[in-house]
Amino acid sequence: MILITGGTGYLGSHACIKFEEAGYKTLLLDNLSNSNKTIVKTINNILGHEVGFIEGDINDKLIIEALFRENSIDAVLHFAGLKSVSDSIISPHDYYVTNLVGSIRLLETMKQYNCRKLIFSSSATVYGHPAKLPITEDMPTNPLNPYGNSKLFVETYLQDLIKSDESWKIAILRYFNPVGAHESGVMGESPKNEPQNLFPIISEVAFGLRDKLLIYGSDYETKDGTGVRDYIHINDLVSGHLDAYNYLESFDGIEILNLGTGKGITVLEIVKKFEEITGQRISYELTSRRPGDVASCYNDPSKASKILNWNTKLGLQEMCIDQWKWQQYLGSK
Repeated sequence: MILITGGTGYLGSHACIKFEEAGYKTLLLDNLSNSNKTIVKTINNILGHEVGFIEGDINDKLIIEALFRENSIDAVLHFAGLKSVSDSIISPHDYYVTNLVGSIRLLETMKQYNCRKLIFSSSATVYGHPAKLPITEDMPTNPLNPYGNSKLFVETYLQDLIKSDESWKIAILRYFNPVGAHESGVMGESPKNEPQNLFPIISEVAFGLRDKLLIYGSDYETKDGTGVRDYIHINDLVSGHLDAYNYLESFDGIEILNLGTGKGITVLEIVKKFEEITGQRISYELTSRRPGDVASCYNDPSKASKILNWNTKLGLQEMCIDQWKWQQYLGSK
């Protein structure tokens, strides 16, 4: 059985479906701080069978120990954590307690119950301002905020853990910008709090739920002055987790891998594509840059391609189509 922490969140829910469809049995753990339990029903409907779900926090030692004691858990996909860059600056304590301390407590329990296979959800934010583009895994890390620091601290802990016990099998996956939704159109990114990511905001503008999109920065040295990011379809991202899991079957040690398309896309290019897909005009306002934002950020995915035989299959067209289907579904409820 595979434990998926943060299992009802955006990444965890899609990973659950990918692994279950590949024949693996999963168990979801989530404290529901930024997701809804109804996603479990959605997952069950998509799969046609039920998956296990436990409501609980990775910092709750009693719940975590009971979970391992009562289930035969062979591996963990660790998505649980706080992920807002701006919130981390306001409340760094929460980010270190949840992302760092929670991860350490989870790993302690894994070791106690002889479960030593882990895929850790990290982030491209660990690179900070990239020294060059595209970003490769051997480039220096220099996070610009507590969120990025919390991810890097866990990475460092995992590398020290391997040095002390070589029987661990660990993949650290550094994501770039996950977007899109399940191809069914009934499951996607649906945080309890106000959306902060670009795709949900654009789709809400297209659907008439927002007046306009604020674009932060129009004077970057990019093709149209707006920021460039490496957007990856959620389905490609979770496929990378499945490939990493299968790779770890015959590998002892630790691997750090970027997961992205390797292609940079500007904000205005996304706006144009959304207008094309939806037939709706996307109103936007160009405003000043946000502190800490970089002009361009995209990766070199060749290491993941070589080691995992993994490559992205879905482009901006599919990202926008699936996001729009999900927004229409939300609007019909």
